[in-house]
Amino acid sequence: MADKIKLFVAFLLVVAGIAGFYYLSDSAAVLRLASVLVGLLLATGMALSSGPGRVFFAFGKDSVAEAKRVVWPSRKETLQTTGVVILFAITMALFLWAVDAGLMLAVNGLMGRGE
Repeated sequence: MADKIKLFVAFLLVVAGIAGFYYLSDSAAVLRLASVLVGLLLATGMALSSGPGRVFFAFGKDSVAEAKRVVWPSRKETLQTTGVVILFAITMALFLWAVDAGLMLAVNGLMGRGE
């Protein structure tokens, strides 16, 4: 129950930051932005103090660690793969255009509109 209350308070802090942005409509843009940022920072701190927030933060850390272990393709591999995809897309576009044009000619011929 305490976690739900903490998350609700975090939501209220976000709402308060946004409300402050509109309440300070006559103030400098820096103050309006600070209102939103303070609301978001306080909400983040409150959310991270809850059980689900801690689990989410741990998940984020694990995701970053997993992304660091990924073997990314080299520039050459990326360019080659991109070239193959573009070539395939062009080939399929030409093939579908030819099929469409052939079917259009066949339908026009069957309907007596042949040229």
